[in-house]
Amino acid sequence: MQLYNKLSAKERAALIEEAGEDRLTLSFYAYAKIGNPELFRNYLFIAWDQMGVLGRIYVAHEGINAQLSVPAQNFDTFKKFLDEIYFLENVRLNIAIEHDAKAFLKLKVKVRKKIVSDGLNDASFDVTNRGIHVDAEKFNALLEDPDTVLVDMRNHYESEIGHFRGAITPDVDTFRDSLPIIEEDLKDYKEDKNLVMYCTGGIRCEKASAYYKHKGFKKVFQLEGGIIEYARQVEKQKLENKFIGKNFVFDHRRSERISEDVIAHCHQCGKPCDTHVNCANEACHLLFIQCEDCAMEMNNCCSEDCMKTNSLPYEAQKELRKGKGNSNKIFKKGRSKFLKYKS
Repeated sequence: MQLYNKLSAKERAALIEEAGEDRLTLSFYAYAKIGNPELFRNYLFIAWDQMGVLGRIYVAHEGINAQLSVPAQNFDTFKKFLDEIYFLENVRLNIAIEHDAKAFLKLKVKVRKKIVSDGLNDASFDVTNRGIHVDAEKFNALLEDPDTVLVDMRNHYESEIGHFRGAITPDVDTFRDSLPIIEEDLKDYKEDKNLVMYCTGGIRCEKASAYYKHKGFKKVFQLEGGIIEYARQVEKQKLENKFIGKNFVFDHRRSERISEDVIAHCHQCGKPCDTHVNCANEACHLLFIQCEDCAMEMNNCCSEDCMKTNSLPYEAQKELRKGKGNSNKIFKKGRSKFLKYKS
């Protein structure tokens, strides 16, 4: 029984291109008590592999967090499958504004300790006592209230290319870093201010809102469905769009444009630019913002050192990487002494 990918990303990309079928990019999450995450993981992989689903899915005792791509012709089958799982029936599906058939090139269903790394001891507070969910219209109204404090629960590289006007955007690398910083910075507003939070699809705010209520914040709100659903509602209901720039997404597209504003700058020359790339040197793989001119000049690399490495034969590059573990600790996002214009 197949419980893992047999095709490489390159082979999968070729098959997708050959098929020429439309695919839908979407995400969803659900907090639920899963007794055997490994068994549930295998059940999902077998079913979704047969449907042609691709993506990155995390399963834990606390629930599921999924970002994936589904063949359009199989969407109804996929939705029916979800509805037959008791805690996923009618789950909110955040469907992307911009679709890319190659948004995901593998099906990865992984068992994790948590579906979002938050560093919290869930046993110390009631994770179900969450903030008030608000739709786009109510969210916009809250932003007009002078007693509202708006907080972006995402990381620095996400908010750099797009955020809501007037939002506090913590300069953090991870979600778990942001929680104590925000609590300290907003400690004087616990009683009388509206603490309004948002993130990409809503999952980070689910846990954060319960955490801040536990910490004494009285008026806690979260944007239901996150930026993805907000953009959809704004378009459908012809509401004022208060988001400027792009929404960072965690697939091969890297972002969706929500407004025409370009609020970021090329990290190498400083020109207005909001295009994220990964350094072409596989041993670096740094995520940073690079304009077309710098991409050409720097051969898609973040530094001259990486250019030199990337110009070596492939086998020589592999030899240099040997023995050096490629983990998230070295694949920093937008943090490098070589990036002169990183704000």
